Amino acid sequence: MDETTSDLAARLLEAQVAFGLRQLTDDAEFAELVEHEVTFFLTESGTIPLETVMPRELIKAVARKYTMQFPVEGAIPELVGQVAARLYRHEIHETTDLTEVMSTRRFDELASTAVELDVAQRAMGQVLASPTTADTVVEVVQHAVENRFGARTARRFAGTVEKWTRRGTAFVLDSASEDSDELLLEAVREFWHGRADQTLNGFRDTVTEADVEDVVVLIFEFWRTFRQTEYFRTLLDSGVDEVFDTYGATPVADVLEDLGITEDDLHEEALRFGPPVIARLEAEGYLSGLLRRRFAPFYESPEYLAAVAAQ
Repeated sequence: MDETTSDLAARLLEAQVAFGLRQLTDDAEFAELVEHEVTFFLTESGTIPLETVMPRELIKAVARKYTMQFPVEGAIPELVGQVAARLYRHEIHETTDLTEVMSTRRFDELASTAVELDVAQRAMGQVLASPTTADTVVEVVQHAVENRFGARTARRFAGTVEKWTRRGTAFVLDSASEDSDELLLEAVREFWHGRADQTLNGFRDTVTEADVEDVVVLIFEFWRTFRQTEYFRTLLDSGVDEVFDTYGATPVADVLEDLGITEDDLHEEALRFGPPVIARLEAEGYLSGLLRRRFAPFYESPEYLAAVAAQ
C-alpha cells in the first residue's frame, strides 16, 4: 500500500469511526437507527419462516447443551442458595400480610377451582381407595399402641388392633370418599383463613432457612441426574418439535406477534437498554476502540486496495 492509499485509508477510517459514534451516541440518530433496523427486520427478515432462520436440529442441539450438558456445579448452586437465603431473610416478610399477596376472595376462587379439577378428584379418589392408605393408618396405630403400652402388649394385641383399625379406616375412607373434595376444600380454607391476618414472617415457624437450603440442594441433585435420562431428552426433543410443527413455517414477525412482542416493544427495549450501555462504553473509552477494531481490517484488505486501484 503506497503512501497516498494509506493516507486515504486512515482518513476514511477516522470518518467512519466518527460517523458510527455519532449514530450511536446522539439520541435522535440512535432512535432513528433503532426504528430503521427494527422496521427492516420485521418487514424484510421477519417474512422468513422460523425454521428457515433457525433449523430445528440446531435448536435441539442448543437446548440439549444448556439443559443436559451445561454444568450445574460450582457457583450456580451456591448463588441460587445465596439468593434464596437472602429472599428468606428479607425484612419485607415482617411487614407484609398474607392477604396483601393474595386476597381471601382470590384464594377461595383458586382453591375451589383446584379442588374441582378432574385430576385433583382422581388423585384424591386413588389415595382413598389405595390399600397403602389403610396399611399406613394401621402402622401408625400400631406404633401408637406400642409407644403407649409397650412392645410386649402391642405384639399381644397386634392382630386385634390391625383388624379393628382396618375396619374403622375402611368405614372412614368410604364415608370420606363421597365428600372428599368438599372436605379437602374446607380444610384448605380453614388453614388459610386462620392465617390470613398474619404476616408472611409467621410461616418461618414452619419453613426454616435450613429447610430452604435443603430444598435447593435436593432440586439440584435431582436435576443433575434427571437431565441425563433418555426420558428427559425425549421430552425435550418432543417439545422443540411441537414448537416447530406449530410455527416452523410461520414468518418470524408473526411468531413474535403471537408471543405478544410488538414492534413498539422492540423499539422500547432498544431505547431502554441501548443509550445507557452505549454511554457507559463511550465514557470508559471502549466504544471508539470497538468501532476502530471492527472497521480497520477493511482498510488493510485486498478488497479495499482493489477498490482504490480501480479509481
